[in-house]
Amino acid sequence: MSTFDVMKARSNFPSLSTGYIFADNAGGSQATKGVVDRISDYLLNTNVQLGADYSISVLSTERALVEGPTEAAKLVNAISPDEIVFGGSSTMNLENLARGLEPGIQAGDEFIVTGEHEANVGPWKKLAARRGAVLKYWNATQTSPNNPFSVSLKIEDLLPLISSKTRIIAFTACSNILGSIVPVRDVIQAARATAKERGAVKVEISLDCVAFAPHRLIDVQYWDVDFCVFSFYKVYGPHTSALYVRSSALMTSVTSIAHHFLKVEGKPYKIQPGGPGYELIYGTTAVIPYLLSLTPSNTLAASFDAIAAHEQTLLGPLMSYLTTPAQVARGVRIVGEEKVDLSRVPTVSFVVVGDKPMKSKDIVHIFDQKGGVGIRYGHFYAYSLIDELSPKIDPDDGVVRISLVHYNTVQEVNRIIEILAEIFGA
Repeated sequence: MSTFDVMKARSNFPSLSTGYIFADNAGGSQATKGVVDRISDYLLNTNVQLGADYSISVLSTERALVEGPTEAAKLVNAISPDEIVFGGSSTMNLENLARGLEPGIQAGDEFIVTGEHEANVGPWKKLAARRGAVLKYWNATQTSPNNPFSVSLKIEDLLPLISSKTRIIAFTACSNILGSIVPVRDVIQAARATAKERGAVKVEISLDCVAFAPHRLIDVQYWDVDFCVFSFYKVYGPHTSALYVRSSALMTSVTSIAHHFLKVEGKPYKIQPGGPGYELIYGTTAVIPYLLSLTPSNTLAASFDAIAAHEQTLLGPLMSYLTTPAQVARGVRIVGEEKVDLSRVPTVSFVVVGDKPMKSKDIVHIFDQKGGVGIRYGHFYAYSLIDELSPKIDPDDGVVRISLVHYNTVQEVNRIIEILAEIFGA
């Protein structure tokens, strides 16, 4: 197993040299200097309209329409760069996808969605309303008798929802609140087998990998997924999103939302209206070189294995502190499973309830007053998940979320624990 050098990794992020502790990474990671350099290079040297025959335009086109999609395809293991759609955000990408699928949706078709981040829920809810489709909800359910907020998505809760009318199944690979990783391949295999048994004619699966991509390697071919979205700005890159659309779905399921005169069959431009930020697309091409630099093996698989192993050293002490008998007696409850293993990423959410409850907002405010550490509170766009928790909590106050990635250190986690100990008085 390759040794992970966290200080070497940190040296790629100028923002980390300030000593500030970035612990809101599930909302957006820091960007590497290589990413920033490529954005600057594009704007300074190739910032012209694409598609012309003069040399600078040829180079600009190569960077934005060839290199960008090619690198993104490698990151998700797509067959072709033509399966990659860029957009300003994952929400925008999935909204455009839903619009492209709209003509093929019939009244009575059934969509199964979760209560997770609204990016992979809202577009399907709105599409169902426009076309008369039926919504079904795959809800997270309790996993521990000792903590009512310990919930997760379970395959056995999904399968009864599948019927002969199932058309879309949309779920997350990793919860941006719970931190739990969903066994994607197992879910998809079971869902497809059940749908076939029950006579569903056409089922397409939309996977939200936004909270997954910073921590684990995406593999759309191994998973057998139709649509898969992630945000580069949470994977050490610029603020842009990539959406994988299986080539067969792009040809047969997705209709064009681009200008009527454009020949876009089989091309991502079909649901990429207008032009995304081309300098940002070129900036994303620096993400894979950074990831490959993390281990001597020079493979994405080795890099993500090293990332996962290091992140366990961050998750362990934080989870251990928050679940001690003293903190449980104080009213601290993890929202999500309390385990420390590779089925979980170091995104840790909690509330303080009981005889001496604390608002999540007030806890974060104390961090803000002390300075030097950035964490957040709220529902983080997984509004339905928070709203459905029992006992009830205010979705607008939501949870306290501490979200770490591989460039965080154990020393930073210890500082976070110190502040929490001051707040809780233990």
